Amino acid sequence: MKPFTNNQLYRLCIAQFLETIREPEVLFWGMVFPILISIGLGLAFTQKTETKFKVMLVDEHVAELDSLLRIHASPGKNDRQYIWRIEDSTLGNTVFTFERADWRSAVIALKRGEADMIADDSLGRVRYHFDPLNSQAQLACTKLSALTHAPSALPGETVQAQVAPLTLKGVRYIDFLVPGLIAFGIMSDILWGISYTIIERRSQKLLRRMVATPMRKTNLLVAMMFVRIMMNAINAAIIVLAMWLIFGVEIQGSIGALTMLFLAGNVAFTGIAVLISSRTAKTEVGNGWINAVQMPMLILSGVFFSYHNFPEWSIGVIKLLPLTALVDGFRSIFNEGGGWMEILMPSLSLSLVGMICFAAGMRLFKWY
Repeated sequence: MKPFTNNQLYRLCIAQFLETIREPEVLFWGMVFPILISIGLGLAFTQKTETKFKVMLVDEHVAELDSLLRIHASPGKNDRQYIWRIEDSTLGNTVFTFERADWRSAVIALKRGEADMIADDSLGRVRYHFDPLNSQAQLACTKLSALTHAPSALPGETVQAQVAPLTLKGVRYIDFLVPGLIAFGIMSDILWGISYTIIERRSQKLLRRMVATPMRKTNLLVAMMFVRIMMNAINAAIIVLAMWLIFGVEIQGSIGALTMLFLAGNVAFTGIAVLISSRTAKTEVGNGWINAVQMPMLILSGVFFSYHNFPEWSIGVIKLLPLTALVDGFRSIFNEGGGWMEILMPSLSLSLVGMICFAAGMRLFKWY
């Protein structure tokens, strides 16, 4: 009796393995790309053994804190900024950046995730203003309070402070999150709905058959774009309605400006989607390209957390990303009461990116 062997299964496994490793794109997207994403997240959250906080000082002279800053802080980038670094070899260093600003600018910095809390001494004592549900702000308040009351902070003197919970609209995390989710939904729906659909049809030879018909080529892409814009509008409306009913999230700015920015975002990512899918004929490679565009922007552009967590040198580059412009524009309308002037430049830049990518994609486009 012959011993049981499954030679067919063995040969099929070998063949499948060889087919996989012969595709460098598949190896890159499956092995190298996740490593690059991990490095990006590591830079955002574990790049240094120190905790950073930013505090906005809203009075011209915050006398109670000024005495401490004169002793312990060093000058920052400008004459309105101070940096107080606390060395701790056990728990890691803590760095406080204090910046003077008016109340409106301080609140906007808080809404954008650029600052953790606001400090003032309008009642003769220091008050800390922040969202009571923000754990990062609570930690900043706890650490700063401990420093200002510690005997080593200032010999013979301490700073009396109190917490004033900030209940303004737009400072909660849910207010920060919703515009980012809407922007990410636009990008994701268009990239997968247009790019992947085109690539899949090309791989199945369907585009070749469609070209043989009297169909105008541009009509196909325009129809796909129109449907995606409609779907994105419905999805965004559902998100806004649900968040308004559940959490009380409101649009504080211009609805007209929001509509214009929404359309510009759709144009931008439609152009990018057409460019991605212009020549790709394999769905595996298409998945990789879509993720290569989507994942970095999802991580870098401030959808779930402020991009100010990344190194200072990278902030300027991050602001150039299309999703960053869309997210920041949505947040300015939702949380800061922004109007036409605030979204004019983001809308123009997004539209320009979309038109350039669309033109390049159509020039490179391969129907079969």
